[in-house]
Amino acid sequence: MTDLGDAKAALHHYLQETREDLIWKLDGLSEREARLPRTATGNNLLGVLKHCLNVEVGYFGPTFGREFPTPEELVPMSAYDEDPQADWYAREDETKDGLIDLYRRVGVFADQTIHQLPLDAPGRVPWWRPGAQAVTLHRIIIHVTCDLARHAGHADIMREQHDTTIGLRRDNTNIPDDHDWPAYVARLTKLADRFG
Repeated sequence: MTDLGDAKAALHHYLQETREDLIWKLDGLSEREARLPRTATGNNLLGVLKHCLNVEVGYFGPTFGREFPTPEELVPMSAYDEDPQADWYAREDETKDGLIDLYRRVGVFADQTIHQLPLDAPGRVPWWRPGAQAVTLHRIIIHVTCDLARHAGHADIMREQHDTTIGLRRDNTNIPDDHDWPAYVARLTKLADRFG
């Protein structure tokens, strides 16, 4: 069990939980379902995962002078010049299972950085604006966890729109059991209509 009284362990715990929640949102989906755009800007569940794994490897790698062992599996910075959305979708040669495996390996890599360095370890984010590039491990764990949590929220909604799979995490949905969702939606619609 994680000692949540220890600041570093607590921060790491929430990062790991959010990472696992993102992976869970892909459970049971076919390649097509995982890749299918679900918003007007093309957001899709597999793309969110790919974006998040590239975010993690960047912040827990180069920021602290570390290089991922297989950088050819990642989206290179040069790819964004040609396609600014390069990390938001799976290419034809990438698979759902392959990207999930890569994300798990990125998680191990990120966890090594967290285990090896103290919270006040200095880092430098080269893609941030000059004057704001100096960071600590503490700040980066918070920054990445917040970024991943935001995208986990996107994944929650996209998955719910797909097949009504909802919930905070696999072992604790944090949603009432056997709730009459159609009646609830009708009630909220009726309430909203009073303002229309």
